[in-house]
Amino acid sequence: MDLLNTLVDKGLRRELPTREEALAVLATSDDDLLDVVAAAGRVRRQWFGRRVKLNYLVNLKSGLCPEDCSYCSQRLGSKAGILKYTWLKPDEASKAAAAGVAGGAKRVCLVASGRGPTDRDVDRVSRTIEAIKEQNGDVEVCACLGLLSEGQADRLREAGADAYNHNLNTSEETYGAITTTHTYADRVETVQQAQAAGLSACSGLIAGMGESDKDLVDVVFALRDLDPDSVPVNFLIPFEGTPLAKEWNLTPQRCLRILAMVRFVCPDVEVRLAGGREVHLRSMQPLALHLVNSIFLGDYLTSEGQAGQADLDMIADAGFEVEGAGTTTLPRHRADALTGGGCGSSASAPEQAGGCGSHEASDGGGCGSHAGGGGCGPCGGHAAVADDEEGAPATETVSAPAAPAGGPARTDLVAVRRRGAGTDLAPNA
Repeated sequence: MDLLNTLVDKGLRRELPTREEALAVLATSDDDLLDVVAAAGRVRRQWFGRRVKLNYLVNLKSGLCPEDCSYCSQRLGSKAGILKYTWLKPDEASKAAAAGVAGGAKRVCLVASGRGPTDRDVDRVSRTIEAIKEQNGDVEVCACLGLLSEGQADRLREAGADAYNHNLNTSEETYGAITTTHTYADRVETVQQAQAAGLSACSGLIAGMGESDKDLVDVVFALRDLDPDSVPVNFLIPFEGTPLAKEWNLTPQRCLRILAMVRFVCPDVEVRLAGGREVHLRSMQPLALHLVNSIFLGDYLTSEGQAGQADLDMIADAGFEVEGAGTTTLPRHRADALTGGGCGSSASAPEQAGGCGSHEASDGGGCGSHAGGGGCGPCGGHAAVADDEEGAPATETVSAPAAPAGGPARTDLVAVRRRGAGTDLAPNA
């Protein structure tokens, strides 16, 4: 197929495809799907080999958010039966992070629900970062706290944060239909603040919210212009009790086409398979590893992922390898641009050289999977509760999702997280 040959050539040269070419990827037929995956896989291997970076989420504060993001199980007015608790103490968060690191995670993503952090919240998260770094000196830490105020990104950087996540989620044209309590421009500004402070920027999208192919291409091209080091791709988890509970419109095939399009547009960027992969890709998850070079290990913010060991088995069975702490993530040209000179740890192949993996040389990762359907804590930060309140875990359960057109309801698709951070049960790592 001429389209795929053109896209591979461009991807190997880091040349941006046209919008028409990106739209054409989304319009390919199921008969051509394996050809699309194989073509995008060539680009993925050029820049990242067969390595898979593991990331681990720690939900520092769950629920209680004053923002109205339609996709989010933690939103204002959400009826989803998720865990609700206020801030974890630094030692509790460090213990949760250690479980992910023990399972092979190279990056820990610290997320908090809310509009954005107060200065007191930044102090609290800074102490948490320091506790995690003291226990696991090599781990990368990404903060995801919502909209940042002036100087807060610098303070997080000084505390040892490597990256900051804030997702664009959808196109600027349709953003107002998803969220009314903040704007698309607010999100762009926060990512730019993180970059200006020297933090590695992580920003991605949520697919499956009823958007058009044009919306998907628009947000991915906007991300390319913003130039984050990491682009998490989330697939909506339609929690009952949220406005998008009935949006069951993704197939495994469409998810793979979306991932391929993102890889062609962002060939040398860490593309992370984030929230909703188990729900929407299901048995086709291993194929996605040919497109992405990063995933989350275990559970998400308010929903369960598949067993951590199953993730590791999937990676090995598909012929990939977990990226070790001593291996850098980003290609050399991106790492050098980020750090002004590279980071001192060697990569596993010449074309993969470069990247980062420490506070001095961050490699981009970040969060990227939201509690209820994508976007790592897209609201992030402080909630309308007392700072020192001890939150009690909720005990509600989520009802079965509505039946998609033409098929029975899948009662096994959405499982609320009842273990790990904020509970007395061992995490899934």
